[in-house]
Amino acid sequence: MKYLVTTLLFVFFGFPGHGQSVLQYELKKDAVFLVKQTAQQVITQELEGATQILTNKIDGILEFKVLGRIADTYEIALTFKDLNLQMTSNLQGELMNIKAKEVTLGDMQSQIFNSLLETPVKLVLTRTGDILEVIGGDSLVSKMANASGLEDEFSLDLMKKSLQKEFGSQALSNNYKQMTFIYPLKRIKVADTWDNEFLGKLNAKNHWKLETLSPSEAIIHGSADVVMNVTEPGAIMILRGTQESKIITDRASGFIKKMTVEGYATGTSTMPQMGNKEIPTTIKSSITYELINKIHVP
Repeated sequence: MKYLVTTLLFVFFGFPGHGQSVLQYELKKDAVFLVKQTAQQVITQELEGATQILTNKIDGILEFKVLGRIADTYEIALTFKDLNLQMTSNLQGELMNIKAKEVTLGDMQSQIFNSLLETPVKLVLTRTGDILEVIGGDSLVSKMANASGLEDEFSLDLMKKSLQKEFGSQALSNNYKQMTFIYPLKRIKVADTWDNEFLGKLNAKNHWKLETLSPSEAIIHGSADVVMNVTEPGAIMILRGTQESKIITDRASGFIKKMTVEGYATGTSTMPQMGNKEIPTTIKSSITYELINKIHVP
C-alpha cells in the first residue's frame, strides 16, 4: 500500500495582460471530475547474489467533487470509485491481486479495500495547489480496519497503525500534495519557470516550466530531485532520484486532459531479519492520470 499513489486535479485560469497569465485553481461548486489512474512501479533489490524484482501495478477511478469555496481555498470531496492492485515477484510469483469491487468472503485484503470505495474524504486546497488539510482520513482508516474482520483490540490497533501511514489524514495530505502543488504565486508567460518544495515520505524539490499556451491547451513540464524515506516495521528504505512530469490541460475547462509522471530512484533498504544489512535498491515508476469525463456542473 505504500506504493499507492493518487492525484488531484489541475485547473488553469488565465488573465491577459502584458503577455502574462495566472495559473491557479478556479473551480466551480458542484463540478465533478473523474480521473483514471494507471501506475507501474518496479523495485529491484540485490539480495546476497540474487536479484529480486517486485512489480506493483495499480489502476483505479477517482472522483473529485467541488463542495465549495471558502476565501482562497476550495473544499473537494475525493472518492475512490474503483481500485485494482497487483504485486508480483520474479522469485515468489504473485503476492497480491486485489479487485476492490470484488469482495471475497474471508479474504481480509479484499474486504479492507472494498470498504475504501464510495467513502469520501475532504481536501482543503489552495489556489496554488497546496493542500492545507485532509478531513476524514482517520475515520476512513477506522472503517477499513473494522472491515478486516479482526475482533480483538490489539490486532485492530496494529491494523489501524499500519493503514494510518497511507490513508490517515496527514498521509493523504502528503500524498496528494505531490501531484497538486504545481502552481506559482506570480504571473507567468510561456517559457517562464518557478520552483516549490514539499515534504513527506517523498520529499521533492520541484522545478516547473510553462512550455506551451494555446487557445485550447496549456502544457506544463516538471522536473524534481526527490528523496524517498520509507520506514516500516519490516524495512527501512532511503533512496534518491529524479522525477519528470508532463501535464496537458484543457484551457476551456482548466482541467487536465492527461498527466504522466516518470521517476527513478536508487539507494538502500535495510531489514531487521537480515541484520540490518544494506541492500542495494532501485525503483522505477510510471504513472498516468487521464480525464475520462467532462466537467459536470448541475
